[in-house]
Amino acid sequence: MGDNGSEIQRYPGRRTYIMYHGTTMANAQKIRSEGFRPSSDGMLGYGVYLSRSQEKASRYPGNAGEEQLAILKLSVRVGKVKKIDCQGHPLQKTWHQHGYDTAWVPPNCGMVPSGLEEDCIYDPSRITVLQIIPN
Repeated sequence: MGDNGSEIQRYPGRRTYIMYHGTTMANAQKIRSEGFRPSSDGMLGYGVYLSRSQEKASRYPGNAGEEQLAILKLSVRVGKVKKIDCQGHPLQKTWHQHGYDTAWVPPNCGMVPSGLEEDCIYDPSRITVLQIIPN
């Protein structure tokens, strides 16, 4: 009765991961106080783009000029995850309409030039800011 299989069945979507988001210090403080604003579109469609790779997050944003950069360290309840592992995947931008909370691009699958993994979270309320790290 108490084996892990039944736990997962009874409480789906409880998994949390530490993820990162690179931005400017000003935006990081705004996100901490107001929450994330999802992108309207991107490689995986609508959602908040994050990575479990702090190295990948540290590369964003690429065009901040002289602004102080920051990395947000986050706790993310991923819910139901869809793996999107190739360009042109049938659910590449429609995963949420099929009942998924998160789209996940695994590392080294050819979709992301850096080879680092990427996640897209549909609902920003699944994301909790833990820390702002100067970058």
